[in-house]
Amino acid sequence: MLRVSRLTDYATVVMTCIAAHPHDVLSTAQIADEARLELPTVSKLLKSLSHAGLVESFRGVNGGYRLARPAEAISLAQIVEAMEGPIGMTECGVAEGQCERESQCNVRGSWRLVSHVVDNALRAVSLADMLKPRPAPQVATVALSTLKSRTTA
Repeated sequence: MLRVSRLTDYATVVMTCIAAHPHDVLSTAQIADEARLELPTVSKLLKSLSHAGLVESFRGVNGGYRLARPAEAISLAQIVEAMEGPIGMTECGVAEGQCERESQCNVRGSWRLVSHVVDNALRAVSLADMLKPRPAPQVATVALSTLKSRTTA
């Protein structure tokens, strides 16, 4: 199964929590409480997100965090990259020279294409999009009805 790490998933939760309060500076404790995550985990995530330039930190009594730019200008890909590094389905899809079989590999180009499609899909979704309520996906229904029609024909 392909999936992002739990910390990356939590990072999107933290970012949406902050994005839901665009004009406020939120403390780490406020974010942890609203996101229902442990304080040390949120602190770790905020450090990575700050280092990536996605959130700004403010010190002092009224200190905390806010988005470094509007939620519309932050892509899901940027959050994934802040936590995981470059997006790629295989090592050789991210950088040259990562595999000793690279020169004789006949699927490298296909994996690079898949990586490009995944990267584009993540870049097409903004943090603002993540805040919007979504109806239950209809894809499963379509896929099941298509499968049923194929097996009964």
